[in-house]
Amino acid sequence: MASVLKFKRRFNSDATQVTLQFESRSVQAFNGETVAAALLANGIDFTRTTPVSGSARAPYCMMGTCFECLMEIDHVPNRQACMVQVADGMVIRRMHGARDVEQGE
Repeated sequence: MASVLKFKRRFNSDATQVTLQFESRSVQAFNGETVAAALLANGIDFTRTTPVSGSARAPYCMMGTCFECLMEIDHVPNRQACMVQVADGMVIRRMHGARDVEQGE
């Protein structure tokens, strides 16, 4: 059964198209979009899993308040995908479970 795309772009014909790498898959986006918006528009339905149950979570507020869209963006974990604009060649991965905390020496 094919998934139904629930997030649609409002097309801007002047926007430049860029390519993102999402978990070894090429994804098309447009300059000016956030990572969260680009992934949703491409049918990617979750950005992270919870530490306790492992359930899938997805962007919710799209304005940086809820932290449901945390992802690893360009090798930096725990970034809010709804607050980061896309860039050509950007590398994006889902976050799984609890974040790693670096221990001081």
